[in-house]
Amino acid sequence: MSPVSARMPGQDGDENEAAESAAVSPLLTEIDHVAIAVNDLGAAIDYYRDTFGAVVDHREIVDSDGVEEALLKVAESYIQLLTPTRDDSPVAKFLERKGEGLHHIGYRVKDCAAALQAVKDQGGRVIDEAPRPGSRGTTVAFVHPKTAFGTLIELVQE
Repeated sequence: MSPVSARMPGQDGDENEAAESAAVSPLLTEIDHVAIAVNDLGAAIDYYRDTFGAVVDHREIVDSDGVEEALLKVAESYIQLLTPTRDDSPVAKFLERKGEGLHHIGYRVKDCAAALQAVKDQGGRVIDEAPRPGSRGTTVAFVHPKTAFGTLIELVQE
């Protein structure tokens, strides 16, 4: 459906579409985090603390992804500051290509495997073929930005 023809469920008298939408349970339950790639994690933490009063709620090195992260709590979500721990990590490559900035959005899901399968069923391209361990004891999977309107999406199951 093109943006011009897109409409809200039930608009134009389509009662069947409204009934189908009401029966669908959304897979995305909340925004878990907004991830920002940075060159200097300490400087980024200082900026958020000094400017916004945000403090680190969790900090962790994720060896499998080659990153160190700092999570700053904002309401029920996080700002995730990421810096590479090795030159071959995806975040290092991102910083080299694009510089510092928004890296991805993490959405909470009840069932990471089910959400990942829903992406595949819709023809979406995925980075992770199966869910895997993430930071803070979560289960995660990434959806490729090429089929998600240019946004790298992380599915996060707590």
